[in-house]
Amino acid sequence: MKNDKRSIFGWCMYDWANSAYITTVHAALLPIYFREGIVGESGVVIFGQTVSAPSLWGYMVGIAALIVFLFAPVLGAIADFSSAKKRFLIGFAYFGSLFATLLFFCEPGYVWLSVILYISSQVCFVGGNVFYDAFLPQLASEDRMDSVSARGYAFGYVGGSIQFGIALAIVAMHEKIGISQPMAVRISMAMTGLWWAGWTVITLILLKEDRTEQQLPELYRDRPKISAYLSLGINRTIATAKKVGHFKHLSLFVIAYMIYNDGAHTVTSMAAIYGSDELGLKATSLMVTLLLVQFVAVFGALIFGAIANRIGAKRAVMVSLILWSGVVIYGYFIQSAMEFFVLGMVVGLVLGGTQALSRSFYGVMIPEQASAEFYGFFSVFSKFSAIWGPLTFGLIGQITGSFRLAIISLMVFFIGGLILLSFVNVEKAKAEKMAFDISHV
Repeated sequence: MKNDKRSIFGWCMYDWANSAYITTVHAALLPIYFREGIVGESGVVIFGQTVSAPSLWGYMVGIAALIVFLFAPVLGAIADFSSAKKRFLIGFAYFGSLFATLLFFCEPGYVWLSVILYISSQVCFVGGNVFYDAFLPQLASEDRMDSVSARGYAFGYVGGSIQFGIALAIVAMHEKIGISQPMAVRISMAMTGLWWAGWTVITLILLKEDRTEQQLPELYRDRPKISAYLSLGINRTIATAKKVGHFKHLSLFVIAYMIYNDGAHTVTSMAAIYGSDELGLKATSLMVTLLLVQFVAVFGALIFGAIANRIGAKRAVMVSLILWSGVVIYGYFIQSAMEFFVLGMVVGLVLGGTQALSRSFYGVMIPEQASAEFYGFFSVFSKFSAIWGPLTFGLIGQITGSFRLAIISLMVFFIGGLILLSFVNVEKAKAEKMAFDISHV
C-alpha cells in the first residue's frame, strides 16, 4: 500500500475538499457575518449577561476544541484497532459538509442555530482530520513522507483558494446578481459544504486502507463489539497518555510544536484585526490578502517539501521559524496596504512549509500501528496551542494600546519553539518508536 499513487492522490484530494470549509467559512465569511449580521452590535444575553459577538465566537471555537479534546484520541484508538480510519474519515466528512451546508439557513438573529451548526461542522472538520493525518505513515515510506505531506497541503491550499475565490466573487458582485450581501454570504457558505461533500467522493473511491483488523485482547472478546471498542479505545488512550511521557524526543517536539504553532496560528488569525485596526485597511483588501496567503501557501508547502528532502524536516522547520520571526519584525514596521500584501505573501510561504513538515516530522516519530491514536493527540495539541498566542496578543494590545507591540511580541513563540526543536534527536526518537509496545492494553 505504501507509495501507491492512486491512494496518495485520493488522500490529497480530501485536503482539496475540506480546506474550502476552513478557509471560506471558519476564517473568512462566518466570523464577519456572525458579528455584523447574526448577532449585531448589541450582543446576546446569556444567563443574564450580555455577551458580544467576538466573545461568543471565541467561546464557540473553545467548545469545539474541548469536544475534540474529549473524543479524538479515543476514536483514534478505536480506528487503529478496527482498521476503520477510512469509515471514520468519510463519516466525519459528510456530517461536517451537511452542517456547513445548513449554515445557509442562518439568517440575521438566528444566533443559536448558528452556534450549533458551526460547532458541529468544526468538530467534524477537526475530527475527520485526525483520521486523515493518521493515514500518512501508512501511505508513504519514511523517505517520501515529507513530500507527500507537503503535496496534501498544496492540494488543500489550491482547492481552498479556488472555492474561496468563487465565494469572494459572489459576495463582491451580489448587487449585479440581484441578491443582498447576507444572502450572498449564506449561499457561499452552503456552496462550501457542497464542495466538501462533492470532492470527498474521489477520496472515497481512491483511498485504500489495509483492512487487516487486529484481534481484540481477550479481556474484551465477550462484550458486544461497540462496547468492546469503546472500552478498548478509552483504556488505550489512557495507557498511551501515560506512555507518551517516556517518548522523550517526541514529547520535546510536541512541546516545541505547541509553542511555535501558537505563534503561527496567532499571526494568521489576528492578521485581519491588525490590518483593520492598526493600518485602517478595508475589508476588500483584507479578503484579497487572505486569498493571496492561500495561493502562495501552495508553493510554500511544495518548496519546503523539497528543502526537507535535502536537509531534513527538522532543519527545514527551523528555517521556517527563522522566517516567521522575520515576519513579525516586518509586521511591526509596515504602514501601507502594499506592505500588508507583501507580508501576506511571506506568511503564505512559511505557513505551508511549517504545517506540512510538522505533520510529517511527527509521523516518523510515532508507532505506525497506533497512528490514529497518536494523531488524535497531535490534533488536541494543535487546538490547545491555539489559546495562548491570541490571548497574549490581545492583552499586550489592550495594555499598551498598540497592536504593533503585540505583533512583534509573538517572536517569543517562534524563538522558543526553535530552541526546543534544536534539542530533538531524530534518530533517538525513531529508536523510542521502535520500542513502543502496542500490547500494553
